[in-house]
Amino acid sequence: MQELESIYKDTRDKMDKTIESLRKELMKIRTGKANISLLEDITVDYYGQPSPLNHVGTISVPEARLILINPWEKNMLQIIEKAILASDLGITPQNDGNVIRLAFPPLTEDRRKDLGKLVKKHGEEAKISVRNIRRTANDDIKKLEKDSIISEDNSKDGLDEIQEITDEFTKKIDEIVDNKEKEIMEI
Repeated sequence: MQELESIYKDTRDKMDKTIESLRKELMKIRTGKANISLLEDITVDYYGQPSPLNHVGTISVPEARLILINPWEKNMLQIIEKAILASDLGITPQNDGNVIRLAFPPLTEDRRKDLGKLVKKHGEEAKISVRNIRRTANDDIKKLEKDSIISEDNSKDGLDEIQEITDEFTKKIDEIVDNKEKEIMEI
């Protein structure tokens, strides 16, 4: 049934995007280690244009708890520093006149627990999104049956397949959340 195959493919594509979105959100959550992805959403004013940090300098991680930002133009140091302070990163930049250092202190036990809750919240939001995609696919299949495009048996098989796809993606979400929680709890 070509109609059903189209619905399955569309459902998988949408659920893949949900998983990708979850991964991006979780990358922004700070663990005890320095990670360049934490700076992805920070933009600076570069000659009147909002620009990502990696467009105005070199970003590196020389140690597990340190990020170095080496701007290509020294006059960008204060601008980068202000942008980092204005962000929700929670790190105070250290400017030595040549580079900006972001030192990541080890996370406290309370902070680890708070981050774990945040990870679970993002995971639950992803599961809600997956369930909404499932509902839409189920409605599409029921409409095909109602319009006599597919039989009742085909409709039942289609609904079962959508549930299997949903279960598969829910399991993936659980694995991603578990891995991120382990990463946060690592000292």
